[in-house]
Amino acid sequence: MERGKEELPESKKDSVLFSSLPLPCGKTISNRLVKVAMYEHLASIHGGPPNDYHYALYSAWSEHNWGMIITGNVIVSPDHLTLGRDILVPKVLTDATIEPFRRLASAIHGDRTRSSQILAIMQLNHAGRQSSNIIGGRPPFSSPLAPSALRFEQRSQGVLSDLFHNLLFQTPRAMSSSDIDSVLSDFVRGALLALKSGFDGVQLHVAHGYLLTQFLSPQANIRTDKYSYDSLLLLRSIVEAIREEVPANFVLGIKFNTSDYSLFDESKAKKAQEERAIAHLRQVASWKTVDFIEISGGNYENPEFMLSASSVASKNPRQAFFAEFSSKLMGELSSMSSSDENSDLPLILLTGGLRTPAHLYTALASNHAHLLGVGRSSVLCPSLPTVLKDRDASEVDLSHNLTPFNPEPDLTLGFTQRWPWSLIWMHVPKVSLIGAGVGMAWYVLMIRKLAKERRKQGGLQAVIAMWIWVDAQKHRGFVVCVAALLGLSLLVLLS
Repeated sequence: MERGKEELPESKKDSVLFSSLPLPCGKTISNRLVKVAMYEHLASIHGGPPNDYHYALYSAWSEHNWGMIITGNVIVSPDHLTLGRDILVPKVLTDATIEPFRRLASAIHGDRTRSSQILAIMQLNHAGRQSSNIIGGRPPFSSPLAPSALRFEQRSQGVLSDLFHNLLFQTPRAMSSSDIDSVLSDFVRGALLALKSGFDGVQLHVAHGYLLTQFLSPQANIRTDKYSYDSLLLLRSIVEAIREEVPANFVLGIKFNTSDYSLFDESKAKKAQEERAIAHLRQVASWKTVDFIEISGGNYENPEFMLSASSVASKNPRQAFFAEFSSKLMGELSSMSSSDENSDLPLILLTGGLRTPAHLYTALASNHAHLLGVGRSSVLCPSLPTVLKDRDASEVDLSHNLTPFNPEPDLTLGFTQRWPWSLIWMHVPKVSLIGAGVGMAWYVLMIRKLAKERRKQGGLQAVIAMWIWVDAQKHRGFVVCVAALLGLSLLVLLS
């Protein structure tokens, strides 16, 4: 019988959500709910180790029965940060540098005496050409590394925003063979850090346009060497190098994003994009060295999942691409498994818009995934596994419940139409990656306040607060300087 397709009496279908499942490496995940990576933005300004904020945050999640908890970005290279406040893999692994990570692993594992154990997974990442100027960890206007010397671009959002984008993102330097070898070593060191600090495994971030994704993209990789002819070569080399250094039961996962494929070449047919993505994931599965593959990039908005292509595509082409992808991948894995009785293929972790009980239960019942990833809803409802477990035990039928776990905030910027906010907002540069919009800023603030009662934040206030936040008790002088600069900027704008 295939993993994830347990046959249960009709009255017990919902309990599949809380059934355990073995990973290929030998470890077992206690249930199908995974707290997927969320960017915390809690480390020091130019990156650093986990701190008390991280311990408190992950302790809040660990109080509830998540099957797996994956950290946000842990950057393997100190000069290729994402948004500045990243957790960093130390250059040298000593007891002193490992200790903060041991505390983080302990915070995730929580109470080790309980019968089911949470798997703690560290997400490893390298930003590549998406590492921005100033906050990226390099000297100002120093080029980041990338497969090829092609700048990270965004669609035009106005002259001021385009200028701001060009100042933030430099044309990268094409990586030499030694640069690639160094990056490979950095990822292996990250995996050893996870192992030595007590994590159960790592997840390689091959999504959202970061370095490992850039090697897969024709829009970022125009090399003429072996890393172009075999676009998965770097990823496979990293996976193999990690496997050589860690025990057999060390968990190794990979995160892919279907949106990365749907943007490769918009002139190509959706079928060609899908075939390329499926081909990559079939190759990864065939290595038999990966325990789970996370698929994200869309919105699981309809419990039936397989929406008609015309109705979905008319609203959101990316969602249409995503809405068919995971189930097709499951079919591919099923075909590979039936042709090889001894195969040990990775589990599929589906992430994207799983906001209601119906989404969760239908995804499992329809065999669209083995595991279910919850991101934003884990911030809105950190106790989600406990809540669902209690309802499941009471035999309440949740398979048709479309009530969100918690309503998402209203982050409209209607007030920006009023004077003087309209003038201010007009001159605020819009950079898609850095801003990640009001929504990301709001969730970053709610992550910081996860242990406390969630308070309302306006959209523009959330964006500002995300970037100027410091520990006021330790940095009073810095707070005063920032406030003065903001005040001066406001006077200039209004003059």
